[in-house]
Amino acid sequence: MSAEKIFRARRIVAQNGGAIEAFATFGERIVATGGFQSMRERFPAADIVELDGVVVPGFNDAHAHLAMAAEDVLHLDLSVKSVRSLAELKAKIRAEAAAKEGWIRGSRYDDAKMAEGRVLTRWDLDEVAPDHPVLVIHVAGHWGVANSRALTLGGLTDASEPPAGGAFGRDASGKLNGILYEQAIFNFAYPSVAEGGTSVAPPSTPEDRLQGLERAQTMFHAAGITSLGDALVGPADLALFTEAHRLGKLTLRVNALVAIDHYDKMKAVGIGTGFGDDRLRIGGFKAFVDGAIGGRTCLLEEPFEGTGDYGMQTTPTAELREIARRLQEDGNRLCVHCNGDRALGILLDAFEAAANASPRPALRHRIEHCSVVNESIVERIKRLRAYPIPFAGYVAYHGAKLAEWYGEKRLERMFAHNWFLRAGIPVAGSSDYPCGPFEPLYGIQSMVTRRGDDGMLLGGSQAIDAAQALAVYTLGSAEAAGEAHLKGRLAPDYLADFVVLDDDPLAVASERIARIPIRATYVGAEVVSQGPG
Repeated sequence: MSAEKIFRARRIVAQNGGAIEAFATFGERIVATGGFQSMRERFPAADIVELDGVVVPGFNDAHAHLAMAAEDVLHLDLSVKSVRSLAELKAKIRAEAAAKEGWIRGSRYDDAKMAEGRVLTRWDLDEVAPDHPVLVIHVAGHWGVANSRALTLGGLTDASEPPAGGAFGRDASGKLNGILYEQAIFNFAYPSVAEGGTSVAPPSTPEDRLQGLERAQTMFHAAGITSLGDALVGPADLALFTEAHRLGKLTLRVNALVAIDHYDKMKAVGIGTGFGDDRLRIGGFKAFVDGAIGGRTCLLEEPFEGTGDYGMQTTPTAELREIARRLQEDGNRLCVHCNGDRALGILLDAFEAAANASPRPALRHRIEHCSVVNESIVERIKRLRAYPIPFAGYVAYHGAKLAEWYGEKRLERMFAHNWFLRAGIPVAGSSDYPCGPFEPLYGIQSMVTRRGDDGMLLGGSQAIDAAQALAVYTLGSAEAAGEAHLKGRLAPDYLADFVVLDDDPLAVASERIARIPIRATYVGAEVVSQGPG
């Protein structure tokens, strides 16, 4: 056995049952770990790489949206970091309208953080860009706002009926106010799940999307992310990733969840769960039950606080059960977007019926988000050996708004990392970016403190310690992707994917975790991001 490099750091968190001083790599794999002197004696020809910091396994975001980010970075950033009011948002769109022709798109708009305290409408957008089609996507990704020109291009009038699994917002007189929910916004913005496979707003060219992908990967690497699960891809997205891989530009390791609409075509050519390599692989197939947490459209047993609204079911129960039956029978992993407790009951019924009809003990499905649970739901998930993928950073990002929407009592059983881990259920780390901040250290701090950025404690009984939270973003994500033999540890035969931190996330005060600087990120023993210093 030979080695090309020996890496040494002031501390290495290997997550493999003991302390090590160094590890040796050959190609993209780790070949040995142990004391530094023993590594030098064993591999005298290897290059020595001194890492000034604390090394942890590469962060693995099990559920985010890389292809979506590759498109979004080409358009307007309307996140709270960029605009704090509807007036500022409208000013950005007015300036864009003056500078270009054609569609204007913006993403990550958060109505809950706007100074005016009201929701954006088509008339706001008409005021600043009457001659351009404009589409603004909410941060939750499950609704957005179109102006009148965009609605016309989408064939919508005040008399239009919403698509199955979607809804239209209307004003007091019954006119469309431009707000499009669930399948309605998918049809406008997301070709991978739009009806007919073509969205109303055209995607950017493949060449521009490739540039967007490079920019998005740079952003994720700077936060220490080495692997990412893209939780909603279609044929054009797979083509984008494949071309980047061919060109040697796919620096992230991508676990792709293909939209269920494309299942028949994938099956017909023999592509299923696990197809690919350690840079790009198919992790499963993505379906939906309900709406969003931040978008306030998830399906609940009890209504949103102070309302009679129980949320939305976006896939009929019979259709969901048939999807679960087919994938179980075929031996393919089903990964289902499911937030509310009522939605979880429907999904678990479907999983149980499918497992009873076609027992496959080794086949473990995923529940994407799995946000509002109870003890019965946790027990059913354990029996099914399903993987929950709860939001890591939503407590920090949404803060007191979560209590306003869901109530403090219900928050004690939301994003239930503690309950899952105590039950022995592996949990993966997830940002759901662009629906939440993508930085893993931010998510880890949120899981540990259960405090919003506004300081409010939310569901404190679900807090976990820093070592558990780090394992969620490494070991847990690897297991949920079917890659526990390759990722999550710094050990022989594992991929040499790791992050160099300025401080130890297991030792600093919990409220400082998110502020630890990232010194460097390595994928396959090669640096892909270098911080200052």
